[in-house]
Amino acid sequence: MEVLKAVRERRSIRNFQEKEIPQDIIDKLIDALIWAPSAGNLQSRKFYFIKDAKLKRKIAAAALSQNFIAEAPVVIVGCADSNIRNRYGDRGVNLYSIQDVAVSIMGMMLVAYENGLGSVWVGAFREEEVFEVLNMPHNLRPVAIVPVGYPSRVPYPPPRVSRKEAVEFR
Repeated sequence: MEVLKAVRERRSIRNFQEKEIPQDIIDKLIDALIWAPSAGNLQSRKFYFIKDAKLKRKIAAAALSQNFIAEAPVVIVGCADSNIRNRYGDRGVNLYSIQDVAVSIMGMMLVAYENGLGSVWVGAFREEEVFEVLNMPHNLRPVAIVPVGYPSRVPYPPPRVSRKEAVEFR
């Protein structure tokens, strides 16, 4: 699949089929996450793959009752790792580690799409609750929730700003 085609055609999916994701595809998603670039190659990120129905419901509740999250066969929680502070200080914690998670998730979402899966980035959630539900170590901060599964409905593409609005050459 052409990368630009995947970027243009991937959609935010909030409706999932009740169909498990094969392990070989899960492995591809993991590879996409860990092979993404990172600040100083410190890879200051960790990802939780949640399949347990009870945990998914708790995550959905912490995500302001966005219950579609619990319907996905897999929910990925991307976390920034504050241990990056040792090399990059506060800028590493407050920016680089979050960028590391973001670039990992984008690559994973494209690999998911390439393999017939849908996903959506969820940023609206009560961070402290997710932290507690997953019993995370104190160096981790959850920054994104990504439900992944086979789409049962694909929405139309949303409008985009024009190139002129998005880009300025100098």
